Amino acid sequence: MDACHGVNLSEIILPTPSFSPLYQQIKAMILASLQASEWLPGAAIPSEMELAARYAVSQGTVRKAIDELAAENLLVRRQGKGTFVATHQEDDWQFRFLRLAPDSGEKFHHTNQFLACEKVSAVPYIAHLLKLKAGDPVIHIDRIQSFAGKPIVFEEIWLPGNRFKGLSLEVINEWHGPMYAFYESQYATHMVRAEEKIKAVAADEKLASHLHLPVGSPLLSVERVAFTYGNKPVEIRHARYDTAEQHYENKLN
Repeated sequence: MDACHGVNLSEIILPTPSFSPLYQQIKAMILASLQASEWLPGAAIPSEMELAARYAVSQGTVRKAIDELAAENLLVRRQGKGTFVATHQEDDWQFRFLRLAPDSGEKFHHTNQFLACEKVSAVPYIAHLLKLKAGDPVIHIDRIQSFAGKPIVFEEIWLPGNRFKGLSLEVINEWHGPMYAFYESQYATHMVRAEEKIKAVAADEKLASHLHLPVGSPLLSVERVAFTYGNKPVEIRHARYDTAEQHYENKLN
């Protein structure tokens, strides 16, 4: 017992220093290189042996770090070829975030129609989701997606204006692939994960007009925030789906 202060020193709990396993530190370094665009989407990263020499660790430590990044869909291993940065431009990845599927079981081939693309000031809610200040410039896009000639999705998209400078209706109308592949190729922005909120809504006059439905028709509302490296939000997508002949499909592990 400390005679001066009446404190039992043996009962004091000192803070435990934080500890990160070595492979987690290597994972963070590889992720930092991805974030800095040292290796672009679709490109091969150095071999495990080269990375082990670079970071002065064992090849097994590098392998464990790469295993985790591959499990998180940031890297892709290809037997006999090496490890590559994941890209939305590959066929298997183009629609990784698309969860709408026809009830008929047909492959989902949709067409896009962009209605608007304009720079506006971020309202507080959009600014909050994108971690911007209210009034900061954002790009607002309206899009209709159709399947078998019928419009089934109306989307509103918001993007940070400073990251997507020069984006216009003419520019996106010239692009014929997935939007996430467009972000990669034109703006070096790779989407790595997304968070969604889903609920049922009724079509108002605007939605009914865009989707060729009666007012009040049931729709599925999906609000998505997509993130790039470093957990940085770079896209808000608010979609309303006509699910009369299609469904929202998700696989949980």
